[in-house]
Amino acid sequence: MSEKKYNSLKDVSDVIISTRIRFARNLREFPFPCRLSIDKKCKIAGIVKDAVLNGNSAISDRFQYIQMSELTQEEAVSLVERHLVSPEFISDRQGRGLLLLDNESVSIMINEEDHIRIQVIKSDMDLDGTYSLADKIDTLLDEQLNFAFNDNLGYLTQCPTNIGTGMRASLMMHLPALKENGAMGKISASLAKLGLTLRGMYGEGTEPGGAIYQLSNQVTLGISEQEAIKNLRDIAVQLITQEREARDSLIKNINIQDRIYRSYGILHYAKLMNNKECTELLSNLRFGVEAGIFENIDLSTINRLFIEIQPATLMKNIGKKISPLERDSIRSELVRTALLQQKIPANRRLEN
Repeated sequence: MSEKKYNSLKDVSDVIISTRIRFARNLREFPFPCRLSIDKKCKIAGIVKDAVLNGNSAISDRFQYIQMSELTQEEAVSLVERHLVSPEFISDRQGRGLLLLDNESVSIMINEEDHIRIQVIKSDMDLDGTYSLADKIDTLLDEQLNFAFNDNLGYLTQCPTNIGTGMRASLMMHLPALKENGAMGKISASLAKLGLTLRGMYGEGTEPGGAIYQLSNQVTLGISEQEAIKNLRDIAVQLITQEREARDSLIKNINIQDRIYRSYGILHYAKLMNNKECTELLSNLRFGVEAGIFENIDLSTINRLFIEIQPATLMKNIGKKISPLERDSIRSELVRTALLQQKIPANRRLEN
């Protein structure tokens, strides 16, 4: 049985799904959002909207402004499922606005926990490029707005854990082998001591469905943005190495191979699949591709399916509200069609 040969650390797409940089900022002239009336929130939304849409950035005209109160529940939840906004942001949509770049790589939440949350997401592991874009947008806004800043504390935020840089850098990671080995509890405890945290797919308080985890920095005070990014990158490299070593060992197990092949069969032929089942099956298939069982399947296709099978996004894309049974049927067809478009021969060298 052969082992998967990885392309060192130049290509880590087998583990890293995406990179996110987020800045929390507040306007000096206004109290934090928790103390604002709806009218005041709307005023702030207008100020930030004008700063972005009428700014000097070359991408200003590519932003769309979305009044959150005008969205349907499905449209709002879909934004969360696509990682464009936080779950908390849609819990009360009055007085909240969203500025969204046309390719959805940049989103600016207005009146979440802080007045402004700048978020940039890029695929794979691109901490430097993602930070650079987020920093440029932050600088452009800083030139037009009066951010709340203290010479000793840094950027002032509603939650004390964000004071300082106000930056959270995170990597979305697929860690099926470490999860299978039962190592995640110990890893999470060790990371907490280093100022990092490991959470589920949708952040704090969410479960890591499909073995997808968010690794992010927790410390924002007394450390520079560059130091936080370096620390995150160093720890991510260690996790990537551990995950790959665990895969090489696990993939020799006939039970693991059987689970992966069965997952492919169900994804390829099932007529009904609920969201949880489909997520786990896609995770198993991704594990199979990462470990070398399947060839010629694009990992980006699986990454895209993780999002498109989500209930609200599914309904948003077909343009109507449907029953859970109808969703299960359409979800199965969506996955089946995507896999049929891929040529996925099994790697016979891995079979017993």
